[in-house]
Amino acid sequence: MQKIIPEKLKHGDEVRIIAPSRNINILGKDCIELAIKNLESLGLKVTFSENVSREENSLYGCASIEDRVKDLESAFKDKNVKGILTVIGGFNTNQILADIDYEIIKNNPKIICGYSDITALLHAITVKTGLVTYYGPHFSSLGMKKGLEYTMEYFKKMFFESVSVNVESSLEWSNDLWFLNQEKRNFIKNEGMQIINKGEGEGKIIGGNLCTLNLLQGTPYFQEEKEVILFIEDDGGADKNFLLEFDRNLISLIQSLKPENIKGIVIGRAEQNCEMTLLKWKAIFLTKKELKNIPIVINTDFGHTTPQITFPIGGHAKITLNETINIEIKD
Repeated sequence: MQKIIPEKLKHGDEVRIIAPSRNINILGKDCIELAIKNLESLGLKVTFSENVSREENSLYGCASIEDRVKDLESAFKDKNVKGILTVIGGFNTNQILADIDYEIIKNNPKIICGYSDITALLHAITVKTGLVTYYGPHFSSLGMKKGLEYTMEYFKKMFFESVSVNVESSLEWSNDLWFLNQEKRNFIKNEGMQIINKGEGEGKIIGGNLCTLNLLQGTPYFQEEKEVILFIEDDGGADKNFLLEFDRNLISLIQSLKPENIKGIVIGRAEQNCEMTLLKWKAIFLTKKELKNIPIVINTDFGHTTPQITFPIGGHAKITLNETINIEIKD
């Protein structure tokens, strides 16, 4: 599949907000207003899909499969729309994959960005069309009042500039329920990324939310690649069993991709309730002979803590992990 790189954004461009997973009703008014304000500060015009607030079933908190697909395809077909952001994640994006007309997307390539459950949609699009998609903030993520500067910096670098991006650690991070109290925040000094295995590697970026990505195994939306840099993270849903859950999901992914095809692994920061330490990460990675010679780094700024980088799924990464850490990504 030939790679398609979408056009970068510029001042005056329209960005469409869609809800392929949970709908916008879960967001507070202040979050929505701040997210719009932050996007408008970049010179962007914000519009919303027809069914962004529709709820077919309270169990899923989303519109029907038909309506969610309609909103996605309409956003790609609309010539005025230059970028697409998802509202938030959830548990049901993979419901819509079989109903999407991927030719519409292939013939109307543009930026689409989200994370967590949106991993399924991003990979499906990249595999079926060759379009580079982006793992980064949701629309909801941009409704943060404090601690958003790093996220916005990488959002701008990836979507407004046609240059490679060097990933550096944020000064501080947070895993608090910021949306409940925008004024009372808990920020933690960032000790930076840590090397598990030294080495160098480069290849095509695949990844995102690990457990969601693994849902695609055995489907038409999962594809083996010859030279891969994995960018993976997972949320804190498994709580103190995070290590065990991450370990078995990692093994499943490695077995599907084949160890010889993996040229490097970049791990997003785990949530605080997972109680992950350097020793625990080493217990996952250093006990696997298939990962012995693969460069691995942990505690990168992406995933379910904030702030977060934006990286291109289907793009290219080069990592050098020796005395210093160098991670370079580009479309």
